[in-house]
Amino acid sequence: MVFFVKGRDTAIDKHNVLQFAKVDFQYGKNSSLVLEGLNFTITDGEFVSIIGPSGSGKSTIFRLITGLDNPTAGNVIINGTISNKRLGTIGYMPQQDLLLPWRTVLENVTLPLEIKGKNRNVPKDQVFTLLYEFGLKGFEHVFPTKLSGGMKQRVSFLRTILTGSNILLLDEPFSALDAITRLSMQEWLLEMWGKLQKTILFITHDVDEALLLSDRILVITENPIANLKELIVPLPRPRRIRDLAKPDLVKIKEQLIEQLRMKVNHEIT
Repeated sequence: MVFFVKGRDTAIDKHNVLQFAKVDFQYGKNSSLVLEGLNFTITDGEFVSIIGPSGSGKSTIFRLITGLDNPTAGNVIINGTISNKRLGTIGYMPQQDLLLPWRTVLENVTLPLEIKGKNRNVPKDQVFTLLYEFGLKGFEHVFPTKLSGGMKQRVSFLRTILTGSNILLLDEPFSALDAITRLSMQEWLLEMWGKLQKTILFITHDVDEALLLSDRILVITENPIANLKELIVPLPRPRRIRDLAKPDLVKIKEQLIEQLRMKVNHEIT
């Protein structure tokens, strides 16, 4: 039996790098609430996935974290600081790679440094070391049109890393990839996360992906979102794709899917 629990109450804590404290949000005064009194916390170094049906509010949560939108009420707390000026402080990787086609791999990954005026101060050796770590050695001066889908996502992820943030938001980054490439990228991401020691919040529709990658899974089961049901993934690290075939994980997968199906059926009826 899998036990889901409500999201944790929020109090400012130095180990909580990301917090929602009684957050309400709606798109306009006359629209319905999307979030209502939502509390949740992400602690330093965690890998946490958010899953929910399309249109359930996952991307709204990301927009609030990045500062593209601000709460109607309550606070979004980043690294212990309450601020309505969060734009540019969080590393964000969208579904599409959004690489600039007229810039080489090297020029694309260093874009965040240029925007912050730090490009000249970062040793080239450091950037080239990261390119090597990301499997991009020899492609520094290649344009995006010459790269495979998986390589484009690696470039996009490295660009996100170079924002310098300790918190990375990944919005279904592998959804456009073919099945084999996607599995490869999932294992690669686990390896990179282990090396980089960053905090990752990950949106996905794929239950297998969430189970493979995450320490915790936050499940959207209601509208407006007042609570996120939480599942701690009972799978030790390091992990491999084959771990998902374990009987305990299969049962958890079935119950996660049932949770999501119940929400979809409720919305239809």
